[in-house]
Amino acid sequence: MSHRVRFATALLLVLPALAALAEAPPAARHVEPNTLVPKGVVHYAPTGFPDRIVAVPMQDASTGFSVSWRTDAAVDAPALEIVVAKDSPDQWDGDTPPRQVKAATRRLATANGVAHHHQASIDGLRPGTLYAWRVQGDRTWSPWRHLRTAAPVGTPLEFLYVGDTQNKNASLTTRVMFEAVRRAPNANLVLFAGDLVSEAVDDDEWGEWFDATAPLATMAFAPAPGNHEFFEEHEDTPQERRVLGEQWKAHFALPANGAEGVEPTTYWFDYQGIRFAVIDGTSALDLDAASTQAAWLDGVLADNPNRWSMVLIHQPFHSPRGEERNKRHQVLRDELMPVMERHGVDLVLQGHDHLYGRRGSEGGVPPVYVVSVAGPKQYLVSDDARATMSPVGEDTQLFQVLRLEGNRLSYEARTATGRLYDAFALIDEGDAGKRIEERTEGRIGERECGRSQTLGGRTDRCWE
Repeated sequence: MSHRVRFATALLLVLPALAALAEAPPAARHVEPNTLVPKGVVHYAPTGFPDRIVAVPMQDASTGFSVSWRTDAAVDAPALEIVVAKDSPDQWDGDTPPRQVKAATRRLATANGVAHHHQASIDGLRPGTLYAWRVQGDRTWSPWRHLRTAAPVGTPLEFLYVGDTQNKNASLTTRVMFEAVRRAPNANLVLFAGDLVSEAVDDDEWGEWFDATAPLATMAFAPAPGNHEFFEEHEDTPQERRVLGEQWKAHFALPANGAEGVEPTTYWFDYQGIRFAVIDGTSALDLDAASTQAAWLDGVLADNPNRWSMVLIHQPFHSPRGEERNKRHQVLRDELMPVMERHGVDLVLQGHDHLYGRRGSEGGVPPVYVVSVAGPKQYLVSDDARATMSPVGEDTQLFQVLRLEGNRLSYEARTATGRLYDAFALIDEGDAGKRIEERTEGRIGERECGRSQTLGGRTDRCWE
């Protein structure tokens, strides 16, 4: 049989199958589960090997940082080892071993089993220095990691700001983190605007959040708490109240300089010429802590020796979602906004509304208020926001790269594929104050949701 005959015979056999495939209805799409862990599977059980390792800046980020990590209950009060990073694999300094710091340990029981969470603070470090460090487990150590302390004021700085991650972190947030590292290879600091997870005490979600943010392992993390870091105790009863999940306190050894009554979720630190203040919007709105935080913030900003200041908060002062959300957030504008504007805060970095929106202050001077989202849950922009914010954006996962060099603080918002979505710079002109300089070159147009409803049938969102 010739090749042509064999080919024709095979084609006659295949054509009916191809025709049937073409006529078959498309496969139905379903809402993706919130985690990739199948029901009944235990994937994130603690073991003797250290995991969920994360560093956060100390109050003076040039001289220290704190580290948290998790093991199983067999490990109690382990050590952290740290040394100035070397080109050689030998981590000893001659006959001197790496410095050891003992950790404090707390027990936490979750659906994945009993874990021990450890925290150690390392001070007395040299500014602008790359350190190698590792943490101890059960008869084992983590791999060595690198972290650079904040450099002296005036040294160029690159860092990241990330909006809500919250949902489907392992599946869809991970790609944003990889792209962020590609676009900001010199970043040593990342700010998270809250709602890291969807359920405050869901240990699988926390496990996936640490997996998703693993590409940022050489950076210090500075998170703000979101409403989803809290849970409802006594829900649907007269005693219902917001309670901070224990995972938050176990996972982050934050500076102990917060506002009275909300110490675990408010803090400030200085990093290379910028004072960062982190506010707990949930406690301000739901636990009557707005005035307390306003007084605290007033003191933090009044005592700021730096040329620059930023506030990180979950709930936005101006919501891209619409008037109802803005009414709910009125207490933030009444109590906290006057403090920020009186002290000339430069940027207010926010999350909560799963959209993008930027709004300036009257007169074209700072503060600049930004709302962004990194995770896949996507809302719809209100008509009011379209009239008062520019740019705005729907159906877009984003991350932000900020760079401080000399008197110029530049800001870029980029999509999950790296495209430039928004860009501007704040220029410090000394006695003349600071001005905003727009950058339009290379920016893509405003993105809008092209769906009439989500896969789950919701018409008030773009994606869920």
